[in-house]
Amino acid sequence: MTTRTTPTADRLLHALDLPSRTWWRLVGRTVDLDSSEHAFLRGPMNRRHTVGDAWFDDLDRSGRVRPISADDGLFDDMSVLDGPDFTATQLHPLVRDFYEHTARWRMEVWAQWNPLLAPGAAAIAGLFGRRVRQLALPTAPLSVSRGMTSRVRVIDDVDGHRAGAAWLRTLRLDGSAVYSGFYRSAMLPGSAQPHVAVVFPLEAGNVGVYLRPRAEPDGSLVLTSRSRTFGEDGAYVTVVLGRRTYAARAPLRERIHVFVDDEGELRTDHALDLGPMRALRLHYRLEQRPS
Repeated sequence: MTTRTTPTADRLLHALDLPSRTWWRLVGRTVDLDSSEHAFLRGPMNRRHTVGDAWFDDLDRSGRVRPISADDGLFDDMSVLDGPDFTATQLHPLVRDFYEHTARWRMEVWAQWNPLLAPGAAAIAGLFGRRVRQLALPTAPLSVSRGMTSRVRVIDDVDGHRAGAAWLRTLRLDGSAVYSGFYRSAMLPGSAQPHVAVVFPLEAGNVGVYLRPRAEPDGSLVLTSRSRTFGEDGAYVTVVLGRRTYAARAPLRERIHVFVDDEGELRTDHALDLGPMRALRLHYRLEQRPS
């Protein structure tokens, strides 16, 4: 995998990135990622003028990415999320296998945008998402018709212990990047329940999503981010300007439901709300790769 650097032709668009980070500074607050209060916001970021998987390539060069394994998962054991509101043993075996051995699975995906928001989403995807090769959510139904590629790599901390996993996804149709995320468990301030943390690195910043897990009676998994309070579940934008770091909540809320249907197939319904409006619905059909 090659580190992507902002092309010369994109310099004018790149000039928009600093104002966008300044905006998040204005609406956010100063945070100290070394403090216990804000430690949950820690996550990889891309260096200046780099995009996409550059953060992953940097970690790979530093020796912190483990060799490829067909058994790699987003979590080595879902019990790391055990807490007052969740117990991993209640999950259906297929749901648990997907998270613990994600590399074994391939996915088909369908996307449906709110018609009122689709034009704006397409503009944002073209202006930012595809250029920075991050969070480029598909806006055209046919763009996801052939599904997504899925690559999972385990990442260690500086002491050689597992820190989390990178999940890199592209569209099969044209190879364009969709997500480049770092997955781990995280404790949020004032909560005894571990959360699923997903960090999407950007230049000198990132978007972090913190989801509360719940096992349903049928063995399905529900992940939600519904709070509006800083320090609780939800989406956060973190940016670095000069020697200071700022973070703000983003008006995004999610619900992810991973379940086994009545034909024994693993599926996922993913709903993304922007403010009071349902913005996007994604549906995934998950299939184990032939052994």
